[in-house]
Amino acid sequence: MTTDQHVTTRQALPSLGLLIERAIQLVQTLATPSLVQFVLRVALAVPFWRSGILKWSGFLTLSDTAVTLFSDEFMLHLPGGPYHFPAPTVMAFMSGSGEVMFPVLLVLGLGTRFAALGLLFMTLIVELTVPDGWPIHLTWAAMALVIMAHGPGRISLDHLIGRMFAPGR
Repeated sequence: MTTDQHVTTRQALPSLGLLIERAIQLVQTLATPSLVQFVLRVALAVPFWRSGILKWSGFLTLSDTAVTLFSDEFMLHLPGGPYHFPAPTVMAFMSGSGEVMFPVLLVLGLGTRFAALGLLFMTLIVELTVPDGWPIHLTWAAMALVIMAHGPGRISLDHLIGRMFAPGR
């Protein structure tokens, strides 16, 4: 390598470092924490909402399929063997209600940490009833835990309400 080539290589390294730094800044600008928190809330809400909607055939009217699922298919896999849920209609109603209510609260960012806690609890129950689905259930649990730990972000009703009632306002 000649001296001229060695000097050119040294000069190129700082400009490459600067280019990488600018690229990182661009990515961070696009992925603001509030936007990430909002997208995470929506991502967790979608699968539960879709499942919840299928459990209803009208306002506060469970579909026959929902009751059948809880009476014939969904069983808790606990030590000692799988067990049927007690009161399948009650469990279907509670599940369907939670799967509709918690996602709405998450997307709105209202009572966000509690809605995420509700979906985490539901995820644990789902894992006990469908243990083979653990890869997706682990993803749901991780999303719920992040939301519980970091909150809803600025794009939320929780943030707006907090600002309205903040001390010194």
